[in-house]
Amino acid sequence: MSTTGRATSLQFEIIIHVPQRRAFEVFTEEFDRIKPRSYNLLDVDIAETVLEGRVGGSIHDRGIDGSVCRWARVLAFEPPERLVFSWDIDSRWRPEHGPARTSEVEVRFTKLDADTTRVELHHRHLDRHGDGWSGYGADLEAEAGWPTFLERYRVLAVAS
Repeated sequence: MSTTGRATSLQFEIIIHVPQRRAFEVFTEEFDRIKPRSYNLLDVDIAETVLEGRVGGSIHDRGIDGSVCRWARVLAFEPPERLVFSWDIDSRWRPEHGPARTSEVEVRFTKLDADTTRVELHHRHLDRHGDGWSGYGADLEAEAGWPTFLERYRVLAVAS
């Protein structure tokens, strides 16, 4: 995995040995198995994380008591090449409801050959989160941030 930090954005890249369509499907259809349950904004344990595969859909956690925490909006859904979603979590790790104060995550799936895909994750506009955004970006870039998601994704994709 490679990573590149930029002033108000983060970029990560991994190469996985699965076809492009499968790479996209695993990320979008099995996101529940990619996101750690311990990354939780609810007051109860998470029963499931749902990524609704359509523009206007959401990414949300459903608690074991039925409560729901929506923490992203699907902005672009272009199988098998691209997914863009808002990051509606503020710098204090609470849901953010003001779209002007959210960042964006773009995930691109590029076919390198029949069985190999480059996956690029670009988390941009971190400064929209306001005070503390720089430290917030450092948290997302650290091993427990996006690298954890991408490693869990890589393992799941190649095992499928």
